[in-house]
Amino acid sequence: MAGSSSKIVVYGAIGANLAISVSKFVAAFFTGSAAMMSEGIHSLVDSGNGGLILLGMNRSARPADERHPFGYSKEIYFWTVIVAVLIFAVGGGMSLYKGYQYLRNPAPLTDPTWNYWVLGLAMVFEGVACTLAYREFRKTQGEQGFWQALRTSKDPAVFAILLEDLAALLGLVIALAGIFFGHLLNNLYFDGGASMAIGALLVGMAVFMLREAKGLLLGEGASADVLRDLEALARADAGVTHLRAPLTMYLGPVDAILALNIDFHDHLTAVEVEESVQRLQAAIQAKYPEFRQIFIEASSLKGHPATATAAA
Repeated sequence: MAGSSSKIVVYGAIGANLAISVSKFVAAFFTGSAAMMSEGIHSLVDSGNGGLILLGMNRSARPADERHPFGYSKEIYFWTVIVAVLIFAVGGGMSLYKGYQYLRNPAPLTDPTWNYWVLGLAMVFEGVACTLAYREFRKTQGEQGFWQALRTSKDPAVFAILLEDLAALLGLVIALAGIFFGHLLNNLYFDGGASMAIGALLVGMAVFMLREAKGLLLGEGASADVLRDLEALARADAGVTHLRAPLTMYLGPVDAILALNIDFHDHLTAVEVEESVQRLQAAIQAKYPEFRQIFIEASSLKGHPATATAAA
């Protein structure tokens, strides 16, 4: 269900950005606005990025095989890195370049009516897409603040789209301000400055996405709160005497690995240790179903390995 909801968010963003990009390019053609051209590039790049996110979601859902025994879940993170690079190079780079060109050779101001209509419609479409993405994001936000939840999110299909939508809304405000004040003050440079500001915004967003996606691609673990909770769940079992720090790694948004090294009471039989392991597995997966694979190394009180149990 989570994957289905995420896809709805991505489809909504792609549809909105395609419609907006066409209207922006039409307005840029008739008015010669650099800020509107940058916004058109921004929306077109966002549409392509949505397609890459969908590709990553579909490919990451492939089942495990002999060459990839843990599955392909990490592929969604790889495509998120590609998306961030495209935003940085194509979206941010071209917007900065167009703005620089305009500042060097500003075009005469024309009737801004086209721009205002397009920007108004774009804000409506982007607002709808952003609302869909934020509703999905709220499901995993919990009690965390917005930025903290954004940084700890493991689902690029949600946080990447939400970031793009927020940047798009802010970019529309910048473009509107540049066009409005350019005509109000009869200053040709406001439009080019707005284009460069949009480019800087996209570069900043891309750097943030690259940083987050890099951590996930390299094997980011669970948060400190989750680790403490996992320790508490393990220590609550009657058969456990000692627990080393849990080892975790996210392979995908809802696919994680957990490794536990546990000392059990020395008097327990092998059967009792196995029962304790099964209880731990059930308790952990009931609260954290994303831990699809749990590996528990069981040791006696004297530290001699008694059994090694892996549960999927």
